[in-house]
Amino acid sequence: MPIRRRAAALALATALLTAAPLALSPTDRAAAATSAASLRFTDIPGSDGVVLKGNVYEPGDGAIRHPLLVLPSSWSLNDLEYLAQAKRFAEAGYVVVSYTPRGFWGSGGRIEVAGPPDTADLSRVIDWALAHTSADPDRIGLAGISYGAGISLLGSAADPRIKAVAALSGWADLADSLFSDETQHLQSAGVLAVAGYLTGRPGSELQEELTSFFGSDYANEPKLRAWAAERSAATYLDRINANGPAVMLANAWGDSIFPPNQLTSFYEKLTVPKRLELRPGDHATAEATGLAGLPNDVWTDTRAWLDHYLKGVDNGIDRALPVHLRPQLQDGYEDYPSWAAVAGSHATLGLGGRDWLGTGSLQPGSATGWHTTVATGVDSGADGGIVFLSNLAEQFLKLPPTVSVPLLPRPVAAVWQSDPYGSAQRIRGAVRVHLGVTPTAERGSLIAYLYDVDALGVGRLIGHAPYTFLDRTPGQAFTADFRLQATAYDVPAGHRLALVVDTVDPLYITHNPAFAGLTFGSPAGDPSWISVPLR
Repeated sequence: MPIRRRAAALALATALLTAAPLALSPTDRAAAATSAASLRFTDIPGSDGVVLKGNVYEPGDGAIRHPLLVLPSSWSLNDLEYLAQAKRFAEAGYVVVSYTPRGFWGSGGRIEVAGPPDTADLSRVIDWALAHTSADPDRIGLAGISYGAGISLLGSAADPRIKAVAALSGWADLADSLFSDETQHLQSAGVLAVAGYLTGRPGSELQEELTSFFGSDYANEPKLRAWAAERSAATYLDRINANGPAVMLANAWGDSIFPPNQLTSFYEKLTVPKRLELRPGDHATAEATGLAGLPNDVWTDTRAWLDHYLKGVDNGIDRALPVHLRPQLQDGYEDYPSWAAVAGSHATLGLGGRDWLGTGSLQPGSATGWHTTVATGVDSGADGGIVFLSNLAEQFLKLPPTVSVPLLPRPVAAVWQSDPYGSAQRIRGAVRVHLGVTPTAERGSLIAYLYDVDALGVGRLIGHAPYTFLDRTPGQAFTADFRLQATAYDVPAGHRLALVVDTVDPLYITHNPAFAGLTFGSPAGDPSWISVPLR
C-alpha cells in the first residue's frame, strides 16, 4: 500500500539520520586531549539467557569509581547510536554503557516493546556494569531517545538503584500515544511496525497486537489497552515517586509518535525532582543533531541534569524554573514553575451557525439553535501533515502545514472563524473542544484543527487532535469533549483563529461508515465552544 511504502521510507530515512557519521566537535577534541576514554564492544547477559550487544566507554583518568550512565538504543537502532554522546560523557568522567534492546539487530530474543523482559534486561545491564567496569553503585543514571526513553522511565520504577533519568522523545502512556480518544494513529504506528520488521524480530504477542491495532474490530481493544498499560510508566507512577529518581522529560510539540499531552499529564503527577522541556519538531528530531556530535540544546541540558544529580555539580539546573519551552516558529525559550502555570488564563469562544459563505462564528459568548452538517469519508484538505516531514519543516524552516481556509469545501468540513485580533494571542497549553455531535451511525470519527489565519485566508496549523466515538445511538446528540495536543504558539495581531472539523486525515484510521454524516450543533442546554489557554 502507498502509506506503508511511505512509512518504510520514512523509517529508513530516520535511521540513516540518527546513524550519521559521528563527527567530533572542537570541544570534544580538546576534552579528549586531557582525558582519553577507551571504547570496547561487548556481549552483556540479559534476563532469561538473552545476550545483548553493547559497548562501553570508560574514562582513562585512573579514578576508582565513576558515575554510571546506561543508554538503551532507540527502536530499530543499535548500540552505535550514542557513540558521540557516550564519548563526550566518558571524557567528563562517566562510565557509559550503551546496548541494543532484545529483539533488534544482533541482540538475542524477540521484540517485547518495553515489556517486563526489557525492564529486567536493564537491571542486568546495570549488574554487569557494576561487576565489569569502574561504575559507582551509588551513582547510576539512565538516558535514551524514544524506545530508550521509555525503557529508562520504566526501569526507574523497577530498580531503586537508579538516581537520575533523562527521557528524550519518550512516552509515559503508550495507549494514549498510539490511539488517543479511540483513534488509531496510522502513520506513526505504521512507521514503528515497518521499522521493527526490517531491523528486528517481533514476538508473537507484538504480532498479535499489531493485527488488532490495524484492524477495525474493537472487540480486542481492552486487551490492547492492558498490553499497553503494562508498558507505560504512568502505570507505575507511585513506584517512580517512591524510588525518587530525578526525572527530566524532553519532547517535541509535534511528536507524531508520542504526542505531548500524555507526557504533560505524567509530569504534573511526579513528586520527584523533575524537569519538562518542549520544543518545535517531531519525534526525536530535536535531539538528532546531538547524535552526530553537533551542538544541541537537548543534550546540553541532559548533561547538566545528570552532572548535577549524579556528580553533584552545582550548575543551577535544580534551581531553574523546571518547565522549559520553546514556542513554535520561534527561537527563544520561556520558563515556568509548573505546567499548570504555563497558561495564565483561558478564553472561551462559542461556536455559531454558518453565514452565507458557509463559515460559522467563533466569538466570546454562546450561540444556540444552529446546526452544521458534513458528509464523512472525504478528505477536505485540512490535515495534520505527514509523519516526521511536516514537523521537520516547521522545526527547521518554520513552515507548518497550511491550507486556504476560504477554499475548504464546506460540504465535508465545518469551519468557524473569529474576527481579526487587535493584539497578539499567545496560546500556551492544550485547547479544549466541547462540540455537540449528532451522528447518522453508531460509530464514527472526526478531526479538529486550529489554524492561525492571515488576511489572505492562509491558515497555519497550530494544533489538532482526532476523536472517535463508539456505540452511539444514530440520530441522538452527544457531546464530544476532548483536547488538541498542547502547544505554544503566538497568533499575530490582525490574524484570526479558525476551528476546522472534518472526518478524514491520513495520519489516522478513522471509523466512519459509507454515506454517513455528522451534524454539529449547539442545543440550548449545552452550547458548543472551545477554550483557548493564553498567557
